[in-house]
Parts: sequence; structure tokens; C-alpha cells
Amino acid sequence: MRLYVYVLQAKDLPVQETSVVLHVGKHKSKTRVSRGSSNPIWHEEFVFRVGEGDDDVVVSVLHHDHDHHLSDVSPGLIGKVRIPLCSVAGEENQTLLPTWFVIEKPSDGKFVNIECGKILLSMSLQGKSESTSDEKVLPDKQDVSLEDVKEVQGSAKEGKRRKHHDGKHIMKNLVNQIDKLFHKKEEISKRLNDEPAGDSVTSNYEDATDNSCSSAATTCTGFEEGLDLMQSSDGEIEEMPENLLGGILVDQKYLVSPSDLNKFLFSPNSQFRKELAELQSLTDVQEGPWTMVQEDITPRLTRLVTYMRPATKLVKAGKATESQVYRKASGNQFAVFVSVSTPDVPYGNTFKVELLYKIEPVTEPNAVGESSRLIISWGIQFSQSTIMKGMIEGGARQGLKESFEQFSDLLAKNYKTLDPAVVLDKEQVIATVQSEPKTDLKSAFLYFWSSSVVCAVLLSVYVVVHMLHCEPSKIQGVEFYGLDLPDSFGELFSSGILVLLLERVYMMTVHFIQARLHRGRDQGGKANGKGWILTIALIKGTNLASVEATELFDPYVVFTCNGKTRTSSVKLQAQDPQWNEVIEFDAMEEPPSVLDVEVFDFDGPFDQGVSLGHAEINFLKLTADELADLCVPLVGHHAQASQSKLQLRIFLENKNGVETMKDYLSKVEKEVGKKVNTLIYCSKLNIRSPQKNSAFQKLFGLPHEEFLLKEYTCYLKRKLPVQGKLFLSARIVAFYSNIFGHKTKFYFLWEDMDDIQVLPPTLASLGSPLLLIILKKNRGLDAKHGAKSQDEEGRLWFYFQSFVSFDATSRTIMALWKTRTLSVDQRAHIAEEESDVSDPFFLPGDVAVVSDADPLQMSKVYACDLPGDVELVMKIFGGGEMERKIMEKSGCLNYASTTWESKKPGIYERRVSYKYNHTVSVFGGGVTSSQQKSTAPNDEGWILNDIVALHDVPFGDHFRVHLRYEVKKAGVDCKTSKCEVYLRIRWLKPIKFEQRISKSIMEKFRNRLKVIFDLFQKESVANSSLTLL
Repeated sequence: MRLYVYVLQAKDLPVQETSVVLHVGKHKSKTRVSRGSSNPIWHEEFVFRVGEGDDDVVVSVLHHDHDHHLSDVSPGLIGKVRIPLCSVAGEENQTLLPTWFVIEKPSDGKFVNIECGKILLSMSLQGKSESTSDEKVLPDKQDVSLEDVKEVQGSAKEGKRRKHHDGKHIMKNLVNQIDKLFHKKEEISKRLNDEPAGDSVTSNYEDATDNSCSSAATTCTGFEEGLDLMQSSDGEIEEMPENLLGGILVDQKYLVSPSDLNKFLFSPNSQFRKELAELQSLTDVQEGPWTMVQEDITPRLTRLVTYMRPATKLVKAGKATESQVYRKASGNQFAVFVSVSTPDVPYGNTFKVELLYKIEPVTEPNAVGESSRLIISWGIQFSQSTIMKGMIEGGARQGLKESFEQFSDLLAKNYKTLDPAVVLDKEQVIATVQSEPKTDLKSAFLYFWSSSVVCAVLLSVYVVVHMLHCEPSKIQGVEFYGLDLPDSFGELFSSGILVLLLERVYMMTVHFIQARLHRGRDQGGKANGKGWILTIALIKGTNLASVEATELFDPYVVFTCNGKTRTSSVKLQAQDPQWNEVIEFDAMEEPPSVLDVEVFDFDGPFDQGVSLGHAEINFLKLTADELADLCVPLVGHHAQASQSKLQLRIFLENKNGVETMKDYLSKVEKEVGKKVNTLIYCSKLNIRSPQKNSAFQKLFGLPHEEFLLKEYTCYLKRKLPVQGKLFLSARIVAFYSNIFGHKTKFYFLWEDMDDIQVLPPTLASLGSPLLLIILKKNRGLDAKHGAKSQDEEGRLWFYFQSFVSFDATSRTIMALWKTRTLSVDQRAHIAEEESDVSDPFFLPGDVAVVSDADPLQMSKVYACDLPGDVELVMKIFGGGEMERKIMEKSGCLNYASTTWESKKPGIYERRVSYKYNHTVSVFGGGVTSSQQKSTAPNDEGWILNDIVALHDVPFGDHFRVHLRYEVKKAGVDCKTSKCEVYLRIRWLKPIKFEQRISKSIMEKFRNRLKVIFDLFQKESVANSSLTLL
């Protein structure tokens, strides 16, 4: 017979990272590890084949943090529960309902049966020893009440049970899970019962699903036999079910018969399902057999499908279970109802997603052969109320939309569609938009039709009419000829009101003129040059929201792509503005990755308006059809609350064809090979074959214009190295690995990268240098599962190693990154400044250390008192481990220095080379310096002069930075030291930005010196503590 064990949950455990191990005779199974909770929830089912000799079920709860010792019995063991098998057989229907067992720590001679929490278990025996009645273990649609959950004192010696009603309400999702788990049938197929009981079994949920078919209400049958049985019993009696309330996901006609389409989608081991799972990155797909279930008097064909969904931006990877049931099968009409449960997602136990597949025959006059119509609708059912209902529905809607777009695309590759979606033509769209009538006069009328303008006009006319009917007043009071003052407070008040109204009208007129002048700067202009042409048709905005809800605003849109900006016209006082404008970007050598869109409230020609919302359009994640008619939701506090949207129509095309790609590759090749002439650094880039490009685009779901540049075999370093391939294209860096069916796939944009570092070989990397790629904050979250770590700033860190030619690969990646991220001016300047330097300690000829520099001619930028004597402080410049740690922590990459060499008695010199990371310098420039140290007068300490040359930064060849460090004794006890640092900038070439650059350098070096000496104090304190210990 078979024993079903259901491990539901535990509570009051003393630790958080736990798992459960089940022992039945010589068979063993294990649950997954639950992390981050002392009240873990597993909801896992196991099945064991038991015989007469198996009399106990041993449940062991293990802890996976080996640094925490709970007992002296065995490391990692929290406690055990022993349940006699005879107690399960003695229950009604041989089923032990959900019961709380006390987890007891084994006796160690001093303490006996110490409680270590409780675990909720349920068991059921099924097989030869069961009665052959047709009753289910639990009646259908029966709810499990709180009284059904018992709590047992799980003593290994006593084996007694007792009920506890603690008054705690179990969540409805637990009730549903228990109800589903216990709707098992009473008999197992004869084939399974005839198998020898001594066979070794590895138990899991899929094993139970695949190997058990109930005999009374459920019968094992094939897919074809089940459809024939449903057709014979159903016929035309049952009507097609109505579409679900969530909406229509797919409504498409295909040139295939309904029967063939049904088999193609739902037959066992469907090749379409396998390709779809690979496309959607589903793993561990397990399809149960189709079985016939008697529902009332109607037979239903049903099966279970389980799989692991990949992680998304907001939801981690989790297990999903689909229950597929045929609601109608009548030869040429099919309806399949699918209920999807995802308990691992946030609030996943509170809802289930429902899908309804309907396949119907259609008649097309132009079609050759049979055709069918596929309609897929969706809905969502909540088992309990939650405040996150709206967000859950929105997330489910978006996720289903993306999934079934892939579903439709893949299905269209196998069967011809009869009504393909009409792709909007660029020229037609532009002609339609530009043919819209101009509405300047209407805009002016609506803008000036306000109470203030009407009052100002009426009052002005009234005053003019009054002046025409009145005689000149006599000069009185303090008036004189030419000065007419108000003769009463009423006149003064009326004059003030008129002045304020006229001022208001004047300001509105000026604002209107500025807005009109602002319009049309980028609207309607034609793109120049050959290359990638980006055309945007800005149609309208909806529900735009201002910061001040009571104020009217004047919106305009700013588009940014590849560092270039285009601006729309200003729409005055419009919450739902209608633009109907066409904006084009000049030809770009590089294919654009993203388009930034931001809506502002116009506040004059020289002021940055208040942002009304922004959005980012990723060209890699949207098809041409989607871009051609796109409704973009805006992000922002007020924009999200008001559900602000922009309607755009975007067209991206390559005007120069393959020549654009060749020009781009040629430019990158120059970037790769311009520093050195040795062949090992050169990396030839070529356009890959169409087959290679097509496979690359299909693998990562990329648009057809994306082209592959290079691919490398390497290892992705995580907890364990993963071998795969690194792909470099014009817009992304991608990685793919497939090891025994376990796939790792991700990509991120070049623009997402914040820094690239080359790490020296270590023992952990097996002597191979590492390429570290750091992404910007909150960027590339789709690729988070491939990152080894995430720093405090929220940046993802990716490590790659074991390239065939590490130097060529790193230079290629660095060049592509610079080509994509730096502006045109920055790239041009860096290209001019870069020189052919093979020695990392190469110094320009004008760098010479001046040992007798007068500190009076220098500026004092830093001074501090430091703990420790002079020799300890000079370890900052000693070339040892302390110097390396301090410099790396302060933002220096690839830090290297030569040894101190004696030039004269008491005078020593060395050279230093390193690079700044992007936190210290946005350009990530390199530094070479020459240092000279000599003893201070009266042997009070040391004086160190440092001449610094900056590379790869704008105007770095125009100046040199001279630093002078004076480290001297601070007291008679010689236990403290005083350090003073002086700085001077020596200009080699005149430049008009001297004052601005000098100010920036002084500030940067002052901050760096503070960081360096603060790190020294921390390191010295830490070393002192270790010495005392």
C-alpha cells in the first residue's frame, strides 16, 4: 500500500532556515529549505510505498545554519516526531486529518523531550488494506473546520494524542490547500499495487501525480480515448461556456481544423508546449497524465501541470500549478478551463488565475481548407479579501498579456493566421497626423477666455467710456498740471483693481507668446543623415496631473534618446492635450536602446518646468507593432495617482542598411585597438551570419534589428561557477547557459552599466583574472538572478572569468561600453588625449618632482592629528598591505607602486599608478604620479612631494597637481603625529576654464585626503585591537 504524507507548516521554531526530512523504513524524502521565518510554510506532498515491516514515520526538522548549535546530539538537528503507522491505519478512512505535533529534542541524559516548536502534518493510507467503497477520503466540496486540525503531544515513548483548540483562525488558503490535498481517491490502480514493496522510491509530488489514478470517480485513460468518451456523452447538449470576465487575451483565426489545433495545444508531450516553456523561461515542467473524472453525471478530462516560473522585476521565481479541465469536447468545439495557483508569489495564497481556451470552427471564403478560431479569456478569483486586490489584478493582467503575446507569436509560426494584425504604416500615420487642422486661434480663444481677462476688458471699456463722457476735473489738493490723482478712496480702489487685472492680462499675453515661440522647434523637422532614424508621432495625453491640483498647467513633452533631446510644443491649460505632432531624431550611428519621455509644465523659456511624469520606452522589449500604437503610462507621484498616459506612435528604421552596421563596427574596432599595436589586444568585429543573428534574437526575444557582434565562452561566477556563453551586441550584454537542462539566461543594456573593473587573479578564481561589471542603481533588475551580489547602493555585481583571451575580451567590452555611454564630445576628447602607453608607470616628460617646493606658494588643503608615531603614519605610503587596502577602499582601481629607491642620502623616489572608479570621477580616469620623500629638518618626521598626472579626463594634459605631505611628531611622547597637506596646480597650457577647474580639483582632493586619513585611523585601530587580542 501507499502512504501519503502532507507536510503543511510549522510554528514557534527556534531558528529560521529549516527543512523537514521524512523517514519511512529505508525510504527518505526531504522538503525544500524555508528561509527567513520561524513559522515556515511548505505545503508539500510525499508518497511512500510501505509494507508490514514499516511501523513508524520519523519526521526530523533540520537547521541549515551550522554556526548555530541547538543541541549536542547532531549538528543541524532541531528535533524529531515519531508517528506509529498503526495510528494512521486506525483512523477513519485510514486518514489522519491535519494535526499539530510537538517537535521534541532527543534526550541527552539531562533533559528529556524538550519542545522545539510544532509541525502540522496529515497522513493517508491507500491501497490493498482500504475498503473498496466509492466514497472519497473527504466528501467533495467539504470545508475543513478548525476542529479538524488537532494538536498532538508527539512523545516518542507515549505516542498519545490530545486535541487543543487554541482559537487561532487558519487562513482560508490553508483550508483550500487541505481540501485539495485530501480529495484523493480511495483506491490505487492495480498495476501499482502489484509492484514489490521493497523497491526503493524517491518520493515527491510529481511521483504521486504521475503514478496514481483513482478507480471509482477517476479512471486512467488516454488523451484520444478521453476526448472520444466526452464526445459520446456530451454531443451537442452542453453549450460553450461564456468568456471569463477579466478580458480577452487572444482572439485569432488560424488555417487549421479545430481538432488538430486542440491536439497541437493540449496533447501529451506537446512540442508546442515545450517550445513555449523554453521561450518563457519555464523550468521543471512536469505534465501529469490526462485522466477522466466523473463530475456529477458528466465525465471530465483533466490533468495537472507544474512548473517553475522565472523571476521578474517584482516577483521572485516560484512554483505554479495548472489544473486543466475540458469543459466541452464535441468534435469541432473545445473548451478547456485552466486554474493556475502560484502560492510562492506575494499574496499567492489569496487568489487563483483562471483561463478559458475556446476553439471553434469558422468559415473563411478565401481560406483553403478548414479553419478555426481560438479565443483565450482570463479572470481572477480571490479566496479572501485583501487591500492589494487592485495591484494583484493589474500585475496579473500585464503578466498574462506579455505571456500570451509570446504564445500568439509562436503559434503563428506553426499555423497561418487568417486575419493578421494590420501594421500601421509610417507614412500613413505621419500624413494623418500632419493633416490635422491647426488650432492656434481656438487655443488662444480658450486660453484667454477666463474671468480675469473678461473683467479686465469690460472694466477697461467701462473706464474709457466714462472718460469720454466726463469733463476734465479741476486741479485740487496737491495735484498739478499733468498729475491727476484719485479724488476719493472709491476711485483709488477702482484704479487698483484695473491695474491688477491689466497686469494679469499682460502676464498671460507674455506667457502665451513665449509658449507659441517655444513650439515648433523640433516639431515637423526632417531627420538628416543616414543611419538609424527615430520618428515619434505624439498624439495626445490623458489625465495629466499637476503638483497643485487647483492650478491649470501648460504641458509639453521632452524626448531624449542617445544623448539627443527633442521638445514638443506647449499646450496651454490642457489636462488632456491634443498634440498631433511628428518629431524626428537625426540619423544615429548606434541603434537606440531606450527613449526617455518626460512631461513638464511650461514656466517660461529659461526655467525648468515642474515634471508632470516620466516614462522609459525600451526598444528591445517592444515589437514594431506595439511601438506603432503605444499608450505609455507615466511614472510619478501625481501621475500614477491620476493614471496619466501618453499616446505615441514610434517608428525605428535603418536608412543606410548594412552600411550603418559596418560603420558602427569600424568605429568600435578603432576604439578597441587604438591604445596598443600588439595583436593580442586587437579584436576583429564582424557582422554575424543571418542564421547566427536569428538564433541570437530568438534565444533572448530581441527585435530583428539587433545584431550580434561577439560571443565568448566563459564562466559566470556565483556561488558556483556556471559555464556558458557571453554575447555582445550593439545594445546589450547577454549570458546563456544550459547545464543538464538547468538554464541561466539574462541580459542588460550597455547604458545600465556603471563601472567595469578588471580584478587580479586570486586563489578563489583558480588563477584566472575576473571581469567585474557593476550596474547602476535599480537597473537591470531582470538579470538579478545572474548577479553574484548587490551592494548597499542597490547595484548588481556580475563576475565573469576564464575567457580564452582575457585581454582582448576586456578591451572589447570596455570599448563597446564607452562607445555606448559617453557623449560625442567626451569620446572625441578622450580619443585625442589617449596615447600609446604600454608601461603602467609611464610618466609624461614634464613630470618631475620638485623637492624644494616652497609651501608658502601652495594652498593648505588638509591638516589633522593622527594616532600613532610617524613611522606608522608613513605606512600609508609604504607600499604594503595597509596602503593597498586604504587606496582600494578610497576608490582606486588597479593600484600599483614601485619600491622606494634611494637617489641621494636621505632622499627616496618611487612611481605610482592607478585608476579612479566612477564614484570618484565620472570619467574613470587614470593617474600616474612620481613621489619623493625626505627627512624633515631636525629629524622630526618626513616630507613627501607628489606630482600627479591625470589621464583620460577632459583637459588632463593642461595641468599637473603638486601635493606636499608633512608628517611630523605632535608631542613629546611621540605617540601621536601631525599631518599637513599642501596643494598647488601647475598649468602647462593656458585655458579659459582655469579658475573653474582649479576649484573643482581643490575640492576633490580635499575630500579624498579626508577619506584616506579616516580610513587610516580605522585600519590602525583595527590592527591595534588585533595586536591586543
